[in-house]
Amino acid sequence: MDQGIRYIASPGRYEAGMTYRRCGRSGIQLSSISLGLWQNFGDITPYSRSRDIILHAFDRGIVSFDLANNYGPPYGAAEETMGRVLRNDLRPYRDELFISTKAGFDMWPGPYGNWGSRKYLISSLDRSLQRMGLEYVDIFYHHRFDPHTPVEETLQALIDIVRQGKALYAGISRWPLDQLKKAALYMKDRDVPCLLLQDRLSLIDRHNIKEGQLDFIRQAGIGFIGFSALGEGVLTDRYLNGIPEGSRAARGSHLTADKITPELVSRIRQLDKIARQRGQTLAQMSTSWVLAHPATTSVITGCSSIGQLDDTIGAVHNTVFDPEELQAIDRALGYSEVS
Repeated sequence: MDQGIRYIASPGRYEAGMTYRRCGRSGIQLSSISLGLWQNFGDITPYSRSRDIILHAFDRGIVSFDLANNYGPPYGAAEETMGRVLRNDLRPYRDELFISTKAGFDMWPGPYGNWGSRKYLISSLDRSLQRMGLEYVDIFYHHRFDPHTPVEETLQALIDIVRQGKALYAGISRWPLDQLKKAALYMKDRDVPCLLLQDRLSLIDRHNIKEGQLDFIRQAGIGFIGFSALGEGVLTDRYLNGIPEGSRAARGSHLTADKITPELVSRIRQLDKIARQRGQTLAQMSTSWVLAHPATTSVITGCSSIGQLDDTIGAVHNTVFDPEELQAIDRALGYSEVS
């Protein structure tokens, strides 16, 4: 049984090296690194390990915690873990935390447990709040664009959720540029502006730079929070010598072994060399590159250990790239131009 509050946060947590960035033209600042609870905070991970990572993150100045209704495994388990940590340890610090959750992927059977209907979004958030023991989240996102539901229905649900006090802010994740523009205008006109766009961004996945989402949100005063900065582990030292046992590619989850080609390994090794010349690990350089984009507010990192988290946090201290470094990175990846 849970034993009440037994944690006292580090008094030096805001002097521990973390930096903070403003979300667009809002009053909100996020820690440059956010802790994501996607895969390593469910029932298959010992609670003690999850708790230690979450509390260490806060002691290092991370105030932004990213969840979704279906994070686990199983679905909902990460929110239950976060709720347990809040109840036992972080409740006195609730006002220092920026907690997000999302809905938009499959969560329960039937037609009302997926995509972007008003019914799904509102009922999903109600369940998320119950799992975490919260009266509100700081931001609630629609998790992915739904081509079948009218955008007005999805967006109005987000607006009403904010007006009901179940979330302080609303955001969207993984929306194409044309629909993102509609969303920004619709929400602004109803005085519940979109606070953040959440999407993938990495050295090897620059789709929202090429497609124009990041340029648009900068102009619109919307922040950006990026995930998969490490390309699901590809942009680390883990695959420099093939596919190690126990890695994501070996497990064959989202990243499969066939994607770790000899050509990719060669490119990763070139990137690793550039990172070492910068005095960084490859993971740090990959995170620094995302943080260097002028649209970026925060980078979501997932981790399975405190050591991995500390390594990523080190990226915030070196986010400046000279033109020669950018050109070398792009040559290593086979890009003809600096992006």
